[in-house]
Amino acid sequence: MTASPIGRFAPSPTHHLHLGSLTTAVASYCHIKSLGGKWLVRIEDIDFERCKDSYASSILYDLEALGLHWDAEVIYQSARRAIYEDFLHNELANVSYACHCSRKQLDAYRTAHAVQHALNSPVVYPRLCLHRQLDKAHKDSKIRLQLPNVATAFVDGLQGVVWDNPAISLGDVVLKRQNQMINYILACTIDDGLQNISHIMRGLDIMPMTVAQLQLLDMCQLPKPSYFYHLPLLYNPDGQKLSKQNLATPIDTSRPNELLLQALALLGQKINPQLYDASCHEILSFAIEHWDNKPLQHKSSLGVVHT
Repeated sequence: MTASPIGRFAPSPTHHLHLGSLTTAVASYCHIKSLGGKWLVRIEDIDFERCKDSYASSILYDLEALGLHWDAEVIYQSARRAIYEDFLHNELANVSYACHCSRKQLDAYRTAHAVQHALNSPVVYPRLCLHRQLDKAHKDSKIRLQLPNVATAFVDGLQGVVWDNPAISLGDVVLKRQNQMINYILACTIDDGLQNISHIMRGLDIMPMTVAQLQLLDMCQLPKPSYFYHLPLLYNPDGQKLSKQNLATPIDTSRPNELLLQALALLGQKINPQLYDASCHEILSFAIEHWDNKPLQHKSSLGVVHT
């Protein structure tokens, strides 16, 4: 663990900030500040097909309007591609391989071999290209990481002890796509290590990647976070996670104090009646002083919101 706790909020600018991502931002901010730590903001814009500069600017504007001020320069993943490539071709070279399989080929293989998988679980890649050398990869190939077949556990501050074997649950994940795009799991993991992130508070939907990310940090010889907190999620009336993909309504920061109070209420935090007439600074100061993880423990949902 680092001398001073370091947390982060790492949005992807594929759309404007919505209530679901706002609760994550508020929770991560108040929690790390309650520990006397630093709060960093990282713009995860490595997806050059979906991310837009205008969304990144909008997210940062909204955070500032709400009084959620970061403690160091904002990092943009789009400017760090060379760093990810360096890890791919050095630390990860011996545990990665080029993959030329198309979706059509994989579907044909699974049909021919009667491969089945559990409902809603990812289809594990059958390692047809495991023999291929990374240094002989063509530019139109994917790069996959060979994950070790080992059951591993971590302690989640909200969800308890979590066991997983990512070689079975995820398979050999893609680190770099055919279009040369670096995948989320690689960029996020490397940046958490290089930024010495000690406390990660993020959505429960990311938890299935955690053990794979911890193993990836070991492979990259980077420091691992000491604490994880996977937050319960907000849902829409159709039972879908509140997200940009499900067209969640962007937040309106014209009344920022009301937004903060709404987020804190959803997070189950104590709210003093006097806060309804308070400034954002006063609301956040109170929330930091009284931050409590207990209302969030062993829960998968923060509730349903209409957007």
